[in-house]
Amino acid sequence: MTQWTSTVGAQKLARLLGSQHPRGATVTPLGGRRSPAYRSLADGVRLLVLEGRVPVASRLPAERELAAALGVSRTTVAAAYEALRGEGFLESRRGAGSWTAVPAGSPLPTRALDPLPPEAAASVIDLGCAAPTAPEPWLTRAFRGAVEELPPFAHTHGDYPAGLPALRQAIADRYTARGVPTMPEQIMVTTGGMGAVAAICRLLAGRGERVAVESPSYANVLQLMREAGARLVPVAMAGGLAGWDLPAWRQVLRDAAPRMAYVIADFHNPTGALAPEDQRRELVEAARSAGTVLVADETMAELSLEPGLELPRPVCAFDPAGSTVITVGSASKSFWAGLRIGWVRAAPEVIRSLVAARAYADLGTPVVEQLAVTWLLTSEGWDAAVAIRRATTREMRADVLAALERHLPDWEFTVPSGGLTLWVRTGGLSGSRIAEAGERLGVRVPSGPRFGVDGAFEGYVRLPFTVGGAVAEQAVLRLAEAARLVASGAVFAEGTPRTYVA
Repeated sequence: MTQWTSTVGAQKLARLLGSQHPRGATVTPLGGRRSPAYRSLADGVRLLVLEGRVPVASRLPAERELAAALGVSRTTVAAAYEALRGEGFLESRRGAGSWTAVPAGSPLPTRALDPLPPEAAASVIDLGCAAPTAPEPWLTRAFRGAVEELPPFAHTHGDYPAGLPALRQAIADRYTARGVPTMPEQIMVTTGGMGAVAAICRLLAGRGERVAVESPSYANVLQLMREAGARLVPVAMAGGLAGWDLPAWRQVLRDAAPRMAYVIADFHNPTGALAPEDQRRELVEAARSAGTVLVADETMAELSLEPGLELPRPVCAFDPAGSTVITVGSASKSFWAGLRIGWVRAAPEVIRSLVAARAYADLGTPVVEQLAVTWLLTSEGWDAAVAIRRATTREMRADVLAALERHLPDWEFTVPSGGLTLWVRTGGLSGSRIAEAGERLGVRVPSGPRFGVDGAFEGYVRLPFTVGGAVAEQAVLRLAEAARLVASGAVFAEGTPRTYVA
């Protein structure tokens, strides 16, 4: 499907190049004294493409415009463009200009992240899924409570397309307690967070519709949208953990006019970024002005790992009626992935449309699981379980970070204040090749391109905070061995046994 093409102006490209090196925005410092100016410029643009800060298929400024913005000769820019064309990072057509690309044969994201079968856990350390074990004893207690409440429902047909009334009320009450007044008519219960996103996509993002997404973003949702035929428009995240690049979002919302935008404001997957409150307000205003429906994924929202951290208000707080912001929540990350309960918060008319369309999908969510979550939300169970989840995740985060510092000191990352994932730059090595080598060494890790739209993020992997102690140590040791093999140029023989790939 044809990708939407953005345009990167000369001044913006100059700022992005300058941000790679704090001493200035000119070309010469990019490579220091060791590289010619054109080579430094080409390397800078290539890095911006690989890290997703300039999307693939972006139209670059004309040679004369970029030369003026950088304060270099047009010959320097022309030579840099020619070098990028030779490396496969730039395509040009006479009269049409030049636009970014990835070299032929580069790994492109084609699949989501499939969970490793439990029977393989004895031989493979699975870092592919950010899904911790259940916080007992609360899972068992919740299902005991559900069974006690089940008899009246056993005398009904069992189909509740919008969800059990008691659960809808409990979820609405929780939003109200967070400062966003909500009625149960604004809630639809779904089969997990992915079920919620799928329902929204069926309603809003049909084949050919443009959908703006963060770059990087959650791999499974990106794949869901690809298979639905949506035209994904990537918007680069701000540097570090600074949240969203609001000027880039305004440009995309204005120029691409997407029907829908999907964002993760709270402990973003995969980077862990927490969008500040002012960014949330401004993005909602920009989406409202553009006529774009903003889908805010809150599945990580309760996983703050820093005691005393003051969290921003929910994205839906800036659109409490739910006409511009549709919120997705889930029990899967905060509680347990095996409890497939999610929900949508939106305007009542949107909920009615989602419920009406559900008859052609899954009819409804299992009743016993809904009763279990209702029990948790209306007792002390939910808060107690989330406290356990935060404590164990905090410990696992410390173990993973310590192991990385010991065995992979050249890998770079910024520690997030919450969530379940760490976004790691792999010291200039291919994340895809590290994932391939690691698979054969008994550690399964997703490479960066899975979290992009177009083949960017080749120099990254995502690590979850789901293993600790000796297991975390062993997992990182295997990754270090995989990195050593990739750095040495080792090639695996055909027919080498392969485990499941994320």
